[in-house]
Amino acid sequence: MRKVHIIGVPLDLGGNRRGTDMGPSAFRIAGIGEQLASLGLAVTDKGDIPSPIPEARGAGDPRKRYVREIAKVCQRLFQATLASFDEGALPIALGGDHSLATGSVAAAAADARKRGKPLGLIWVDAHGDMNGPASTGSGNVHGMPLAALLGREPAELAHFGGHSPAVLAKHTVLVGIRNLDDREKEIVRAAKVNVFTMKEIDRLGIAEVMERAISLASRGTGGFHVSYDLDVCDPTVAPGVGTPVKGGLSYREAHVVMEMAAESGKLTSLDLVEVNPTLDIRNTTAQFGTELALSALGKNIL
Repeated sequence: MRKVHIIGVPLDLGGNRRGTDMGPSAFRIAGIGEQLASLGLAVTDKGDIPSPIPEARGAGDPRKRYVREIAKVCQRLFQATLASFDEGALPIALGGDHSLATGSVAAAAADARKRGKPLGLIWVDAHGDMNGPASTGSGNVHGMPLAALLGREPAELAHFGGHSPAVLAKHTVLVGIRNLDDREKEIVRAAKVNVFTMKEIDRLGIAEVMERAISLASRGTGGFHVSYDLDVCDPTVAPGVGTPVKGGLSYREAHVVMEMAAESGKLTSLDLVEVNPTLDIRNTTAQFGTELALSALGKNIL
């Protein structure tokens, strides 16, 4: 039986709206473990990574708020994810805000390096998450994780396992982007990552975009990690997120992303992040995220 490990990351320090710390619980209430097990998978819930709440900590540097505390959580996630790989499992990190990906992706990259390969990364998000302390307007670290994974600032999140960058720009693909400010557009262009905005998805269709994304993330790599921010979806299908942006992926487009990742056979690991139950409607978003996890693990493959 294929092993799957669920790792909750109740991280609520990276954004400016409280509630993502309840995301892992919302997924569990939606039955993510039981539903994955129904696919014939050997599912183990590893519990939650200990994460402090903002009220118990000082924000620190206003350009990268709570970054030291976030780094400690992500270091714990890095170690937990590596342990899952060592056990032969596919880890799924449940968030929690998107800054957690610096730990999960770095661990997936470290595991790929053990096999002599770099890691591919498909970053499915309405936002670029490539700001740094010098370019941010808010100081919210959940807008910076991809910058750290590509070897830039914040330095506290860029060196897990003693290796930076965790991923290379040529193996990194952004899908669903539609909300970048002018400065971040410059950063994304300069980084030379591969980007498919919602305009490309509208023009080409989600299947063509995912074929290209999977090809880019797979070429010369040891497989790819998918880091899936639920705000990539239109708020009509995923209302419970902290930074909703109209014009996102439809219900079916969101599933096609996961179904094609599953069909490729090259998915190494997965994040599902930014679920905020305080903004949700009857746990709709965590239920939807659970359905997406099922698609990523092969539910709809004949």
